Amino acid sequence: MNFNIIGYLIYLGITTFIILKVGKICYKNGNIYVADLIPNHVDICQRINHVLLLAYYLLNIGYCAMTLISWQKIISSTQVIETICIKTAVIIFIISILHYLNILIITKYIQKLINNNKN
Repeated sequence: MNFNIIGYLIYLGITTFIILKVGKICYKNGNIYVADLIPNHVDICQRINHVLLLAYYLLNIGYCAMTLISWQKIISSTQVIETICIKTAVIIFIISILHYLNILIITKYIQKLINNNKN
C-alpha cells in the first residue's frame, strides 16, 4: 500500500474544500466590505473582489499542488495523519495571512483607487 498516494488524495481533498469554502465566504463578505469602503462604485467593488478571489484561488491551489513534491516517503498511517495535519495547518496559516494582507491593502489604498478612477 502506497501511503503517499493516500496522503496526497486526502490532503488535496481537505485543502481544496477549505480553499473553496473560505474563498466563497471571503468573496461574499468582501463585496459588502469593499462596497462599504467605496460607496457609489459598485462596478469597481465587484472587479476588485473578483480579482482578489481569482488570485486567492490560483495562489493557494498552486501552493497545495507544489507542496506535494516536498513530502518525504510515508511509511505508516500515523505518518500520513501527521503529514496531512502539518501541511493543512500551513495552508490555513497562509490563507489567514493573505486575508489580513488583503484587508490592510484595500483599506490603506482605497482612496487612491477612487481618485485614479475619477481621472
